[in-house]
Amino acid sequence: MIEPGLTGGRLDGIGVYTRALLRHLPRAGCTVAPYAWPRPRTGEQGISIGQPMPQSFEHASLVDLLTPAAHRVHMPADVYHATDYRIVRMDCPVVATLHDALPIKYPEWCSPRLRRTKNWLQRKAIAKADHVIAVSQFATRELVDCFGVDPRRISVVPNGVDEEWLAPADPQQVDAAMARYRLRPGYVLTVGTLQPRKNIARLLDAWLMLPKPVRQERALVVVGARGWRCEDLVERLQAAQAEGENIAWLDQVTDPGELRLLYAGAGVFAFPSLYEGFGIPVLEAFAAQVPVVTSNASSLPEVSQGAALEVDPLDTGELASALQTLIGDSRERARCIAAGRARAEQLTWHATARRTAEVYRALLSQ
Repeated sequence: MIEPGLTGGRLDGIGVYTRALLRHLPRAGCTVAPYAWPRPRTGEQGISIGQPMPQSFEHASLVDLLTPAAHRVHMPADVYHATDYRIVRMDCPVVATLHDALPIKYPEWCSPRLRRTKNWLQRKAIAKADHVIAVSQFATRELVDCFGVDPRRISVVPNGVDEEWLAPADPQQVDAAMARYRLRPGYVLTVGTLQPRKNIARLLDAWLMLPKPVRQERALVVVGARGWRCEDLVERLQAAQAEGENIAWLDQVTDPGELRLLYAGAGVFAFPSLYEGFGIPVLEAFAAQVPVVTSNASSLPEVSQGAALEVDPLDTGELASALQTLIGDSRERARCIAAGRARAEQLTWHATARRTAEVYRALLSQ
């Protein structure tokens, strides 16, 4: 999930989660050996992080399907942890982190080309895993309701944020980032792949409802690569830019240090997503001490716990009003910044790794 040769250097939420576990599990008493599934045709070529698995996932899955009672992939490990649904039978206990049930719950927000495959793979992953990690109570309910997972086989281990984010970013580095992207500090920031469930089109509508002087002073900055069904949104962003609107679309940001600087320059962070198993960007904004507007749907209220302004993600007017509040109401800004900071201190990647290691040990003790 983090191998640059397989991801193009871009990490989604699962990639951020995977990278964080690799960094922090050793502090929790685990010796970690990273592996990556090679592509079917290129084999081991392009694998630069960890070791390649003995076969591609496609080949291993076919063998697993044809010889379910006999075949086991040998792994020289006490526990194998799959950070997504790519699982085959192994000769050691398997832990799987399943982040949500999006493909089966809201198929319209997923690519039809991959939707059925992902649903099938998630069902198989649940059957093959000895234990499942969910990243929120909301995700647990989704897995139980949509896939029939026995809740006794699920442990909730929330995502986190790197402790470095809790320290203020270097002001000179922030200024340099602002200059690189031709941004003026105080903008409205959103982070996420351009796809329907991220709800960026309604965020654009809400920002356009703000008074023109506010829009001229507070740019809308969208950080995210093209995703599924984003053509109309891309056209709208580009058209608004052509009309002179103060909008920046940054689709090439892959370095986490650079992303941290972009958070540090923001005045408001907006994350009105329609569906999230967790919502790591909200926690990143909390750590960066940026006041947050987020959705009252899916897992986001569980993550926020009142530290953000929570709005109906389908109500553009309510979203615009919340943006205006955090731009103009200094008291509410201060409240959200302080509450967000406290929430981020509770949810660090070190805490995630420690609780994940506890899951490993409990499984091995059975």
